[in-house]
Amino acid sequence: VQLQASGGGLVQAGGSLRLSCAASGRTFSEYAMGWFRQAPGKEREFVAAVSKGGRSGGVTDSLKGRFTIFRDNAKNTVYLQMNSLIPEDTAVYYCAARVLPMYSLLASEYDYWGQGTLVTVSS
Repeated sequence: VQLQASGGGLVQAGGSLRLSCAASGRTFSEYAMGWFRQAPGKEREFVAAVSKGGRSGGVTDSLKGRFTIFRDNAKNTVYLQMNSLIPEDTAVYYCAARVLPMYSLLASEYDYWGQGTLVTVSS
């Protein structure tokens, strides 16, 4: 499967962005999907993930209330809605696919990765 992330850009603190990750190749609905991010000089960290059917999902505790993950299997796309952005959200955001129904919080358990999209939040 190929993943193409998009939607990043420059936004002022307090603003919103919606990231998209479009998948092609094998059946998108068979994959759990996740979003991770990597800030300059830091390790990649889990952001959010959703099961293959979209009924089960999770956002890391520090981002709950601001970030939401959802998917549209008819469009082969997973989204990350980011609200009330702060400068600390600045990072490259990656989407990933896991060839299992249930998502994981661990990057090592994902099988395919997109190229990343840069989000920059200015103060």
